[in-house]
Amino acid sequence: MLELSEILNASILIVDDQEANVILLEKMLGNAGYKRVSSTMDPREVCSLHSEHCYDLILLDLKMPVMDGFEVLEKLSKIEEEGYVAVLVITALPAHKLRALHAGAKDFISKPFDLTEVQTRIHNMLEVRLLYKKLENYNKELEAAVQRRTVELSESEARFRSFTHLSSDLYWEQNEDGKFTKVYGPVYEMLGIEPSDMLGGTAIGGQWNASERAQLDANIAARKPFLDFIYSRSQPNGNMQFLQISGEPIFDSTSRFIGYRGVGVDITDRMHSRSR
Repeated sequence: MLELSEILNASILIVDDQEANVILLEKMLGNAGYKRVSSTMDPREVCSLHSEHCYDLILLDLKMPVMDGFEVLEKLSKIEEEGYVAVLVITALPAHKLRALHAGAKDFISKPFDLTEVQTRIHNMLEVRLLYKKLENYNKELEAAVQRRTVELSESEARFRSFTHLSSDLYWEQNEDGKFTKVYGPVYEMLGIEPSDMLGGTAIGGQWNASERAQLDANIAARKPFLDFIYSRSQPNGNMQFLQISGEPIFDSTSRFIGYRGVGVDITDRMHSRSR
């Protein structure tokens, strides 16, 4: 909703080659409380004036020498191709009304003036125009907010990835069916598998210790978190590899289980050094 003060503070331009009409409209608008009313008797100035001041409403006479109102409408449409120009045309010829609307005018008032009708149409057009501007500004603010949030999320994700890379060898996520949906880090090299084996599947390459693997799977099936769980596998060259992982279940806003996420570290060197 708009306050009356917002409407009365709107910028208005009167365009008429007849001084008497200009004076009449200025006085009428002033008496009604409008504070920002300008005028010109030269239609050739309209586009430059509008480019400078971006009027909320233009009261435009159609019948003028040198350049008539239809030519002014055409030029305004070129400088406001994607904008909204609120033009209220003034005419004494009924046949011009439809043509003016097709040319881009939003409404019209007839000569001789009915001051009550003029005031009503001006108020209504300004209300529509100012609401349009509010919506336009809101959309711009919303777009800017979305862009800022997108940047913030990208930076947050980058920091998160950097943290997980520093603190672990891999980061992983699984969906509710146990299928891997995200992996970060040298997981493929570490597990000796191909990307196609990991994403979209549950395959873990190599000869993993069956009892350890069963214990991990039981933890996951029970939707329990696990910390620093160690399991091992026999590599193709016969050496043993040890992986330490931590994970937690993920739940949505309705407490429905939607998967797991966690980190992992290859601790093979550490385990071998202990056994020496």
